[in-house]
Amino acid sequence: MEQKFDNDIFYHYTDFQALDGILRRAQLRVNNVLNMNDAAEMRLFMSGLCQAVVKRLKKDGNQGSANEVRELFEEELKNEFFYSAYAACFSFYRDDAAQWERYGNQGRGVCIAFHGDLLQKMAEGDLSLQKVFYQDDMMEHDLVDVFYQLAVSREKLCGDDPEVKHALYDAWIRSVVYKHPSFSSENEVRLVVYPYEKDYFDVSPCYHVTKERIKKYYPLDLESMCWKIGIGLEDLIAEVIIGPESTQSAWILQDYLRDHGLNELAEHVSLSSCPLRRSPV
Repeated sequence: MEQKFDNDIFYHYTDFQALDGILRRAQLRVNNVLNMNDAAEMRLFMSGLCQAVVKRLKKDGNQGSANEVRELFEEELKNEFFYSAYAACFSFYRDDAAQWERYGNQGRGVCIAFHGDLLQKMAEGDLSLQKVFYQDDMMEHDLVDVFYQLAVSREKLCGDDPEVKHALYDAWIRSVVYKHPSFSSENEVRLVVYPYEKDYFDVSPCYHVTKERIKKYYPLDLESMCWKIGIGLEDLIAEVIIGPESTQSAWILQDYLRDHGLNELAEHVSLSSCPLRRSPV
């Protein structure tokens, strides 16, 4: 079922370098989910799904099928990196302490508010806008029944079977917006792209190199995406909030926005009222 975000505002917590990329260069990065702080969630989803199917099969006395399902998923998990999805993450929560600490450079960053209905219009073709779901017990997940039926209807469960491949493919896609219930307070939505899925995904990957690691990402052209739905960048962004621990002055940020032609957005800059304070070192 298609999700609707007609009146929602999505809040993207980030740092000032990313703010510059989004506002001055009109570029939104989607990063590899496997590089995020909840990277293990894709694997947890697949493992939890497997365990639920195995448990149901064992309960019904299908030990052989249960073993085949376990072997199927063990082999499939070796392909985890191939199924890497890329995402930009947002929260429904404005000026939220947990978001500032986890994603807003420990409160020293910035929060950019996006109009959800416009972002949804831009999420077409390669992109999808999906609300994250939080679930621990996988027994009630609809994919459990899919794999159960596949297992009991076949003499031998094989990863080369087209129906089995399709189900695994669907499972990997669904895993990208799964998170453990301990993260449910984030109330997250993701703008997702699956480069492996689309032969026609024509955005070239880029690499961010630091002293410690190399990260792969895809830069989405916000200017082009806005143009396609007949809006400007300022129409997409509702406000900018400076983090509670940031030393950034509002008036300099407003000058920055005006000097880059974002005059209307400059009138929607505010300071966080979140009482977040770091402990003394």
